[in-house]
Amino acid sequence: MTPYLGADSNGTTQSADNTLLSGTRTALEHLLGRAEGYIPDEALQHISNVHFATANTGSPYYPSPLKQTEAISALKAVEGGIAAMIANLSESSHRSINVDLERASAFLFSTYLATIAGMDKANPNSKKLLKDTDLLKAQSITYRRLSANLYETKNPGQYFHLHGSLEATKALNMIGLEGHRPDLTDYHECIKIIEDHVKQFTVDELEEMNAKIKQAGVTCLKWEDFKATQHGQQMLQEPPWKIETLETTTPAVPFPQKSSAAPKPQIMSGIRVLEMCRIIAGPAMGRGLAEYGADVIKVTSPNLSDVPFFQVDGNLGKHTTDLDLRNPEERAKFEELLQSADVVLDGYRPGALKRLGYGPERLNEIAKERQRGFVYVAENCFGHVGPWASRPGWQQIADCVSGVAWAQGFGMGLDEPVVPPFPMSDYGTGCMGTIAALTGLYNRAKYGGSYHGTTSLVQYDIFLLQLGLYDDEMMKKLREEHNKEFFDLRHNDSVDEVGKRALSTMRRTHPELFEERHMQTCFSKAFNAEVRTIRPVVEVEGTWNGFLRSSRPNGYDQPTWEGWEVDADMLQ
Repeated sequence: MTPYLGADSNGTTQSADNTLLSGTRTALEHLLGRAEGYIPDEALQHISNVHFATANTGSPYYPSPLKQTEAISALKAVEGGIAAMIANLSESSHRSINVDLERASAFLFSTYLATIAGMDKANPNSKKLLKDTDLLKAQSITYRRLSANLYETKNPGQYFHLHGSLEATKALNMIGLEGHRPDLTDYHECIKIIEDHVKQFTVDELEEMNAKIKQAGVTCLKWEDFKATQHGQQMLQEPPWKIETLETTTPAVPFPQKSSAAPKPQIMSGIRVLEMCRIIAGPAMGRGLAEYGADVIKVTSPNLSDVPFFQVDGNLGKHTTDLDLRNPEERAKFEELLQSADVVLDGYRPGALKRLGYGPERLNEIAKERQRGFVYVAENCFGHVGPWASRPGWQQIADCVSGVAWAQGFGMGLDEPVVPPFPMSDYGTGCMGTIAALTGLYNRAKYGGSYHGTTSLVQYDIFLLQLGLYDDEMMKKLREEHNKEFFDLRHNDSVDEVGKRALSTMRRTHPELFEERHMQTCFSKAFNAEVRTIRPVVEVEGTWNGFLRSSRPNGYDQPTWEGWEVDADMLQ
């Protein structure tokens, strides 16, 4: 089903040959085909009414061959269509749905746009306002940060992404380096020393060593090579996300239709979500549900590291609490929360929550005991089937194994991979998880039962790569626009450096991405500072899509469903 291409954000009609608009229409058609069977039929008519808006009449926003704007805008159209379908359960109406392409693009680098007391993630002074959740000090100095980076190996032309972003010492020791070198402060010197050690090993040796210490590291594959692997072949048969029935004995559970302080009804108002996630992709699922009005409690372990600045954007609209589920007293508090939860979000490696006693099978038992179904949605790196399903991984790992990094490098005119700017596959995966949760809740309301949703970073990357790449003519135009500032990057430039340069050149070439209309500011009592974040991408007629409260650090709130505050500034 094809959405019509509506007016842009300035009210002028866009022609169908606009690069981003026509590409978004194609991406949506492809997505509807790939996700067939996992999007309710009732949502398709709503999706066909989506109105895409953009001020862009020129080149794509990112200095990249990857069709990221088109991919995320198509996903947001599906999200909006399912949201409208849910809204129609209580009041049937023809609802217009708006997806802003600038805001969708900005959503993919939300954490780079967020500020706390006017400081972004690159400002070292922001650390003074953040809770220190970097428990192993993996992010503490440049040398340790570069333990998570892409390096050439013993065989020229073969690359391995070392990944010690949360456990730098393990990764550095693995290749024969000290965990701490405070004497090394120069960016290029750090890269040379680490890469010199990585070059002592082949990719096969690094894979074997990496598996022994259970670290998230991976050989960097080209798209064709990934598709030839057993795991790649199996994942190519998977849709971008799945929703499967867990049990059918519990009765239908209507949406609460709880009154909200928002200017209009929120479709998820009264829905209770337990988010068991960290970093970006998992919290982006919960952030999406909070955006539609759900009460989301992010539950983190006080014993596990998380990146401090990611919480500024990732915890928007939520409550946060620390619970050690190996402690009987704290486990009892979690069990109490679980009794009235509607959704459980799992952002850990497959089986991790099951080993703690809270996998889908246990939730099934609780659902039958309380006669109220659950929606359980899990995201991971490699996917939930195939030989690599249990491997640890993060955004850069997925981008390297799937072929995204090689595509970025080739598009830059290099014969080497480069990790693309920003954690875009993280946010794209988070959106797919939100879609899965919304679909599961709709199914529960209409048919009863419990539902299990799955998605992954690799599934997002497959969807992205199947859209194809920009052609040589477009890449030439992008190289001219963004010039050496970005295109001088090499394979071993860090994700921080790639993001910094991309942000700088995009501010110059596409100022419409950074307009104030996309942002909202609210004082956060928890951070004791003003927090500025990106506004929601989707508008559904007759509903209000937005956050009711500002952000906070992990572990700020008591583990209770009571006491939800509303920050008036967020309602503007």
